[in-house]
Amino acid sequence: MQEKDRFKQAEKAIIIGIVGNIILAVIKWVIGVQSNSRALVADAVHSASDVAGSLAVFIGVRAAKRPPDEDHPYGHGKAESIAAIIVAVLLALVGFEIGKSSFEAFFQPIDVPKSMAIYAVLFSIVIKEIMFRYKYNLGKKIKSDALIINAYDDRSDVFASLATLVGIVGALIGGYLGIDWLVYADPVAGIVVAILILKMAWEFGTEAIHNTLDHVLHDEDTTELRELVMSVPDVKKITELHAREHGHYVIVDLKISVDPYMTVEEGHKVGKRVKAKLMENAHVQNVFIHINPYSDDE
Repeated sequence: MQEKDRFKQAEKAIIIGIVGNIILAVIKWVIGVQSNSRALVADAVHSASDVAGSLAVFIGVRAAKRPPDEDHPYGHGKAESIAAIIVAVLLALVGFEIGKSSFEAFFQPIDVPKSMAIYAVLFSIVIKEIMFRYKYNLGKKIKSDALIINAYDDRSDVFASLATLVGIVGALIGGYLGIDWLVYADPVAGIVVAILILKMAWEFGTEAIHNTLDHVLHDEDTTELRELVMSVPDVKKITELHAREHGHYVIVDLKISVDPYMTVEEGHKVGKRVKAKLMENAHVQNVFIHINPYSDDE
């Protein structure tokens, strides 16, 4: 897939997500207020935060597609990982605020939510699951950390809405049967939603930070690259190979050994053939090669 098509698809997915989250946030907020459901209002706030998160991802994807320049010779691919970190932080803040609001509800009178809240939750679950599958599959296809974490943000909404649904149904049953304590199932659901959001923020935030700190592919993930290098005639040995992840692409730092009696020009030509071979891999954007003389001791 060409870079232009990759970013075009990513931007389209993010825009769809932004529009979808705005619609869902408005629907859940209005119905949550009208039906007196704290859990649904909390879920609406979560959807609203997704809009901010999607905007951060959109900016990150736009920055990542910029070509290398003098200040950024390795490209701007890490902008996507930085956007993913921003989304994780936003998720954590929202999770904390929802948990705080739901906890405070236990210390004040609370009314039974209205049944109309159930329909809003069911609608949200269906839409969010569709959005998750669309973004996740596309993120895997184009290797976009930011889009994948944005997809899991949508999946967190599905879990959050399920918890909200349980809380609302529990509160309605409590009101119908006259079981006062069961009415508090609604704010309990809000706390469950908060915990799920915080857990997801931690998991994907740490993963995004890991990818930002010059993470290199493990040996088992570089097998194809090594095979490509060794398929080039005159390469005696791979002394060192580091494939650094920069968002959706990889930068390869390579040391190879060649016949010590080759001329400098011949060794240079071997290096160029190796680079051309590695660049056949769709995820490799650049290769830096050091040529060493091969010895029997190696």
